[in-house]
Amino acid sequence: MAVTKSAELVIDRGEDVWVWDEEDRKYLDATAGLWYTNVGHGRTEIQDAVKTQMEKLEAYPTFNDLANRPALELADRLAALAPVDDARIFFGSGGGDAVDTAAKLAIAYWEKLGQSSKNVIISRQNSYHGTHGFGTSLAGIEPNRVGWGPLIEHTERVPHDSVEATAAAIDRIGADSVAAIFVEPVIGAGGVIPPRPGYLEGIAQLARDREVLLVLDSVIGAFGRLGTWFGVERWDVQPDMIVFAKGVTSGYLPLGGLVVSGRIAEPFWGVEGNVFRHGATYAGHPTCCAAALANLDLLEAGGLLARGRELEVPLLEALAPLAEYEDIVEVRGGTGLLAAVELSPRLLSSLPQGALSFAQRMRSADVLVRPLVSAIAISPPLTVTEEHLRLIAEAIAWTLREVDR
Repeated sequence: MAVTKSAELVIDRGEDVWVWDEEDRKYLDATAGLWYTNVGHGRTEIQDAVKTQMEKLEAYPTFNDLANRPALELADRLAALAPVDDARIFFGSGGGDAVDTAAKLAIAYWEKLGQSSKNVIISRQNSYHGTHGFGTSLAGIEPNRVGWGPLIEHTERVPHDSVEATAAAIDRIGADSVAAIFVEPVIGAGGVIPPRPGYLEGIAQLARDREVLLVLDSVIGAFGRLGTWFGVERWDVQPDMIVFAKGVTSGYLPLGGLVVSGRIAEPFWGVEGNVFRHGATYAGHPTCCAAALANLDLLEAGGLLARGRELEVPLLEALAPLAEYEDIVEVRGGTGLLAAVELSPRLLSSLPQGALSFAQRMRSADVLVRPLVSAIAISPPLTVTEEHLRLIAEAIAWTLREVDR
């Protein structure tokens, strides 16, 4: 805040993969906002759906027995698309809401079954699960966990790539104490780290064997980013819950939620008096749901859904030559339309604010990227072309040369 208070970059408008600042300078949006503008900027179809809904009913809560038609239609549509048995949908305002909902629901589920000792939640190193209470406590990115005082107890972090280490942690804690494992199919903010072959299937089998719930955090990976509706369809995995947000509306309005399997929903749907006393003010917001419905139409009818898979290799191929630079440690990607370029410790230490400074310098090449702890992330809209991918790689190479001057 002390640095940026007098140096804002004010984004004024957007169209497709481009945004403009208030000085009318044009940038290639290589991050799709914050991993979310999957259908691109300025889609009138979503704007029109929002306007139409606001003219009818702008907002109303969905607590108790209250509902609205867009929320019901969206819930039905998402449940039908989800790779989860007998799926139910729980809406919130974003990914952070949904993570906290998933954590509370996992613990409440076991409590309703008379197993209240199952209250430990496992997450992975390098993981990111938002900044709410549970999300901060589950964070596998260490800088996100420090400076807040005591966090929520009964959480445990394990290596991001080891089924064996996860099994050992469960056995050490005791399976009768572990409620759930939270897993991003592709780690996002923690460095864009795809899973090694067999990892997700191994974690899913481990969860079944130890009677632990599997919660997949697909906030970044869903709605085309990995080339499918929820990302997880690319693996032979059957989750108990899926966390979603971001791409469900392509960021046009705030919306997130959970896909919940029928098994997890049953103690609350099937037994009177088992109330899940949790919900956000704007859960099931009709205008946000109308935006999501229009966004799903665009992903489906426009052939955009598959683009995350179709462009994963071209993106990695465009970035791969950067690994020849001395100050590039690694180029990661190949699973979905997202990648990361890991910067060397020498380069990071030479810049005032590390990866953030590098990303800011890239603006001189008219490209916006997302700084991570020690890398820069690339996750453009699904409407991006291979020419755009080459422009992104060229901007990174140009910045590397400029920094070395």
